[in-house]
Amino acid sequence: MVSVNPLEVEGKHFTATTVELPKTTLLVISNEIGYIMCAALDVDFFDDNPKLKKRNVIAGRAEGVRTIDQLLHAPLAKVTDASKEMYGWEVGMTGKDALLKLT
Repeated sequence: MVSVNPLEVEGKHFTATTVELPKTTLLVISNEIGYIMCAALDVDFFDDNPKLKKRNVIAGRAEGVRTIDQLLHAPLAKVTDASKEMYGWEVGMTGKDALLKLT
């Protein structure tokens, strides 16, 4: 099952996507600039691959989350280099705080 829903965070608009997979669930909150996601995807891939690094992907990953609300409030365990340089994201900041920097 896949669900895609609008999500408002302090007046800013995002899209919350939930993909139920065998034995796990992929959670993503995004807008046109970047996104945060659960640990089902690998943030390091964007920084380790030279071709992808040039794209300046803005992404962060939280671990151990099972709902969109948990993703908003969990600390980010990984963030891409571009998200640090361009938007001031840091490991340990909440997903919500990271998203609010995307303006």
